[in-house]
Amino acid sequence: MSAKIKPQAGILDIAPYQGGASKVAGVENSVKLSSNENPFGAPEAAKEAFSRAAHNMHRYPNTDHAALRGAIGEIHNLDPERIICGVGSDEIITFLCQCYAGVGDEVLYTEHGFSMYKISALAAGATPVCVPERERVVDVDAILAACTEKTKLVFIANPANPTGTMIGTSEVARLAEGLPPQTLLVLDGAYAEYVEGFDGGAALVESHDNIVMTRTFSKIYGLGGVRVGWGYGPKEIIDVLNRVRGPFNLSEPQLAAAEAAVRDTAWVDKCRSDNARLRAWLAEALMEHGVPSDTSCANFILARFPTQAEAEACDEFLKSNGLIVRRVAGYGLPNCLRITVGDESSCRRVAHTIGQFLETNR
Repeated sequence: MSAKIKPQAGILDIAPYQGGASKVAGVENSVKLSSNENPFGAPEAAKEAFSRAAHNMHRYPNTDHAALRGAIGEIHNLDPERIICGVGSDEIITFLCQCYAGVGDEVLYTEHGFSMYKISALAAGATPVCVPERERVVDVDAILAACTEKTKLVFIANPANPTGTMIGTSEVARLAEGLPPQTLLVLDGAYAEYVEGFDGGAALVESHDNIVMTRTFSKIYGLGGVRVGWGYGPKEIIDVLNRVRGPFNLSEPQLAAAEAAVRDTAWVDKCRSDNARLRAWLAEALMEHGVPSDTSCANFILARFPTQAEAEACDEFLKSNGLIVRRVAGYGLPNCLRITVGDESSCRRVAHTIGQFLETNR
């Protein structure tokens, strides 16, 4: 390639995203607990809607996503005109950086925050700024102290990934109200549905003009392989994002599956309840083995080990037993393993196997 043909500044600073492993070489019937997927899958209604829509895959999909936006608005009591849909919440994050940050601007995210915040900032030519957390919890004062006249976006996940921790609504409001006037706060609510009675920040969006909330169908709805997300914010901001959104960014099967999933509130309630029960059991079982974790508000446990060496050795032992979890050194947590809360059998296998490992290695 010609030496004169160069990508935009920031692109080559992006480390390609590494998804969770899904198989172990030489091990059959492995259990994937590395990507925070719903072990119970998608609701039957979503599978049926996807199959029906496939019969019309030769047709272009609807461009305004009106039916899905209407369903989301109905279930969550939101204005559909202030909703935008994308290919996972990742695409909404990309739109926000593309539209509101560029060369000379800063995008803030917290030290253990989702890697797509930094990636999307760099892709837009902006400067990502990492802000320290306080014992794996978002620190509002640290974020406010890091803001400058160049700060255009602040990303926080609540509950957070990979820590599982979250901050209260009053703290989020304090953050929004303390930001510089040119700064937009983005609340990533990918795991919001796992918190009983939590709106993901929707009420804060209603009461503030500088907040956007993002959500996904990839977690509790079990549609990770379909890739649908959405955002909710001030109408003027949603209008801006729609100007860069591709007209056919979501296919008809995607739209149909997501609409059916969001309407199946009984499935969501069941998955939330089962996850809470198994999450508590797994955290307690690991603690009995001397492996602590913060109280998780999501569908995973962040297991903490004394050293990086022990965490990695435990990961290798788990893999040799067909259990795939996630190392999170790339998130600044080298001595931790993120373990998705699977079904009951998977949780028991993980706890038993970690116990076996520790018996022979401590």
